[in-house]
Amino acid sequence: MAAARLDNQLCFALYSASNRLTSIYRPILEPLGLTYTQFVVLMALWEQDGVSISELAQRTQLSKPTMTPLLRRLESKELIQLDRVAGNDRQKSVTLTREGQALASKSLPATEAAFCATGITKKQASEMIGLCNRIVHHDRS
Repeated sequence: MAAARLDNQLCFALYSASNRLTSIYRPILEPLGLTYTQFVVLMALWEQDGVSISELAQRTQLSKPTMTPLLRRLESKELIQLDRVAGNDRQKSVTLTREGQALASKSLPATEAAFCATGITKKQASEMIGLCNRIVHHDRS
């Protein structure tokens, strides 16, 4: 019987690599008290703070139902603050607290340690990021 081979599938290679990277980050982020997904949200906020939950969900490629409990956990850790947007009681803005801003200085060592654990070169990483971005943005007109 002819069947698709798992090891020849791009989707499986990307899925496996993503799982591996998440497992690499786990012990690196543990001392900071963060999960990988929380770290992703904080990285997005370090780039642009004071954004709506919708904007943040779009930037991080996380669903809105995923965002709500994740943001509540970050708020309970006093890393972010959720504020109602003036003139729109239904929309909230996500802003870093001082503690959340302070964690930014620990992000570069964390990402560098994770990168070193991958065993790939900076050039290979750059090429891979470019290819992944092509997949994400293909036919999004």
